[in-house]
Amino acid sequence: MSKPRSMRSISALRYFLQSEAAGGGVLMAAAAAGLIIANSPLADDYFHSLHIYIGPLSLLHWINDGLMAVFFLLVGLEIKREVLDGQLSTWSRRVLPGMAALGGMVVPALIYLAVNQGDPETSRGWATPAATDIAFALGVLALLGKRVPISLKIFLTALAILDDLGAVVIIALFYTADLSTVWLGAAAAVIAVLVGLNRFGVRHLWAYLLLGLGLWFCVLQSGVHATLAGVVLALTIPLKKSPARPDAEDSPLHRLEHALAGTVAFLIVPVFGFANAGVSLSGLGLEALTAPVTLGVAAGLFVGKQIGVFLASWTAIRLNWADCPEDASLLQLYGVSLLCGIGFTMSLFIGLLAFPTHEILQAEVKLGVLVGSGLSGLCGALVLALARGDPTAPRNAE
Repeated sequence: MSKPRSMRSISALRYFLQSEAAGGGVLMAAAAAGLIIANSPLADDYFHSLHIYIGPLSLLHWINDGLMAVFFLLVGLEIKREVLDGQLSTWSRRVLPGMAALGGMVVPALIYLAVNQGDPETSRGWATPAATDIAFALGVLALLGKRVPISLKIFLTALAILDDLGAVVIIALFYTADLSTVWLGAAAAVIAVLVGLNRFGVRHLWAYLLLGLGLWFCVLQSGVHATLAGVVLALTIPLKKSPARPDAEDSPLHRLEHALAGTVAFLIVPVFGFANAGVSLSGLGLEALTAPVTLGVAAGLFVGKQIGVFLASWTAIRLNWADCPEDASLLQLYGVSLLCGIGFTMSLFIGLLAFPTHEILQAEVKLGVLVGSGLSGLCGALVLALARGDPTAPRNAE
C-alpha cells in the first residue's frame, strides 16, 4: 500500500528530525548494551567476535570503515541539501549555526591540548571532543517535547551538520595514513565519472551507487579513511530535477536520503555504538579516570562545547549578526549549547582514528566520551526543563 501524498510530502528536515530523534534512543540503548556486555561474563566473546575476519577486514573494520561510510554518505547528503536548498541556503541563515559550530570545535580542541600539553602522542586526540552527536542530542530534545521551541531544534540540526562538515575536513587533513598515489589517482578517476554523470543529468541512483562502491574501495586502499568516500559520493548525487520539473522533492538526493535515514538511525549508528562503546572497566582504576586523555576529552565535551557554542552564539546575537532562535530565550540557547557536548558517535570515531593501535588510549577516549557526553546530556536536559518555567523566556506558540 502506497503512502498518502501528505506523508510523502513531509519536508526532508522534518523527516530528518523525527528519525534522528527516535534513533537517538536506539543509540543510547545500544551503547549501554555494549558497555554492559563488555563488563559481563560475555566480555571475551564480545571482544573476540569484533576481531573475527570476514574476508580482508575484521568485523570491527567492516563496521567502522564500511557501515560508517554509509553514515557519512547520509551526512554528505544532508550537508548538500541544507546548503543548496535548506536551512543553510543563505548567508543570513548560516551565521548563527556557523559561528556556534566554529566556537564549538575550537574551544574543546584547545582545552584538550591544554590538558595534554607536552605529550605529542596523546595530543593527537585533539579533535576528539570537537564534534556533536546529532542523534543523541536530538534524542534528548525529543524527550523534552514541546518545552523546546522548534527553532532550537532546527538550530541544533544546522549546527551539527556544519559540525560534521568540520569533522570530515579534520579527518581528511589530519587522520590519514601513508598515501598511495596510484589508488588516489584511481579514486580521482571514479570521482570524475561521477561528476560527469551529474553534469549530463543522469538521475539513475544505481549508477551512482555502483560507482560509489568502486570509489569506497579505491579510497580504502589509498590511505585516506574510507568513510570519506561516502561524503564525496553524496556531493555528486543530483538534487534538482530538470527545468521542466524544478521541484526537488523527488530528486535522486532526496530519494536516497529518505531511503538511508531510517537504516542509518536505527541500524548503522546503533551497531557502531554497540561495537565501540564497550570498554572493560576491569583493571581501570582512578588513574584511568584522571588520565590526560580521559580528562581532555571529558572536559572538552562538557566544558569546551558549552563555552564555545554559547559564547559564539551570544556574540553573533549581541553584534546583531544574527537573531536569537525564534521563541527561544538565552537560557534555552545555553541548554542547547550544553547538549552540543554530547559527542558520542563522531567523538568515538575520531578518537579511534587518533589512536588506532593503542588500546589503553582508546579505552581512555571511550571513558572520556562517556563521561563528557553523559554530563552534557544530563545538564542540558535539566537546564532546558527549568527554562520552561523561566519568566523571562518567551512562551511557545500554540
